[in-house]
Amino acid sequence: MAQNNTASQLVLKGTTTIGIVCKDGVILASDTRVTMGFYVAHKLGKKVYKIDNHLGMTIAGTVADAQRVVDILTANAQLYKINLNRPMPVASAARLTANLLFSARYVPLATQVLIGGVDDTGPHVFNLDPFGSLTEEKSVSTGSGSPIAYGILEDKYREDMTVEELLPIVVKAVNAAMKRDVASGNNYNVTVIDKNGYRELTEEEKRKLLETRGS
Repeated sequence: MAQNNTASQLVLKGTTTIGIVCKDGVILASDTRVTMGFYVAHKLGKKVYKIDNHLGMTIAGTVADAQRVVDILTANAQLYKINLNRPMPVASAARLTANLLFSARYVPLATQVLIGGVDDTGPHVFNLDPFGSLTEEKSVSTGSGSPIAYGILEDKYREDMTVEELLPIVVKAVNAAMKRDVASGNNYNVTVIDKNGYRELTEEEKRKLLETRGS
């Protein structure tokens, strides 16, 4: 039980990640600050990962545990594509990750992840905790900055909005968390997954989005 409590606490000690289902795709976003207690270990840490052209993942919690999950999912997504000659469905990727986390529940992988992507059934985002609990979400945030991000997402998000309409809202939510949560900050990454595939926004695009929302 002590290990379980420790894993739950670790995923709330740093980071802000966001996953949003849009009318025409999925947005994944995070800040870039990596912390060790009160020490900033890295200012530009990667927390949004490409799993396949149609599939991405955000991480929060212990970096080593999270990167292990990323590596296993990426390898299995590629094997799925080779064996079946089609991309791995988003729900299948989420279930595989849930099984991996659940199998390690006695010595938990201290990470909370969001898996998002677009397949034949449309755009999807799944939220997983360190023990493998799996829920499908429309608008979700994890990490210590999530309460601040939720304040904006709950107010502004609607399911019928497009990627273009939601990008400024996601940027505003991450930016607010970076300003109010000590363990989030420095910079942020935003990824869009739609019919054209996986794409990370450039620094210029992010700057324009911040200007658009009057920041």
